[in-house]
Amino acid sequence: MNRDDKSAIVSELNESFSRAKFTVVTDYCGLTVSELQELRIQLRSCDSEIRIAKNTLLKRAVSDTASDILADDFAGTTAVVMAYDDPVGPAKALAQFADEHDKLQIRAAVLEGEKISSEELIALSKLPSKDVLLGQFLSVLNSVPTGLVRVLSGVPRTFLYGLQAVKEQKEEQEA
Repeated sequence: MNRDDKSAIVSELNESFSRAKFTVVTDYCGLTVSELQELRIQLRSCDSEIRIAKNTLLKRAVSDTASDILADDFAGTTAVVMAYDDPVGPAKALAQFADEHDKLQIRAAVLEGEKISSEELIALSKLPSKDVLLGQFLSVLNSVPTGLVRVLSGVPRTFLYGLQAVKEQKEEQEA
């Protein structure tokens, strides 16, 4: 690989690192090509990708990005997962794949500039997705006005029940 090819790879990786909101460094030693392809497909469905490159190129590419604190983790066989949208989907895919395939080791991760451990990544994978959380939040917001309407309509309804009881009592006395 000549110098121009390396600089093109570094600039492409740097652009990917700059766009990524969530980056994970993994060790893929021992995984087959078909297993890596399976992981690629799972990650592609949640707006993320896995990239494999030389550690020296990765160290150059990660400089001046939010993921530059991962530079020390680039050693051995390194694969980098970069998520561009919601970090929960890729975290779930990685955690599930790591459970099924012992050879994939999660080293470290960066979530919007903060370094997190593999245990914190597993905790992140157990969260519901962004859409589910928004749905839950909207249901909470919807229940507040509904409850208020029920409380406010309860006062006239109770008053009406009281008037109805007085009317029935007077009708019984007349009869």
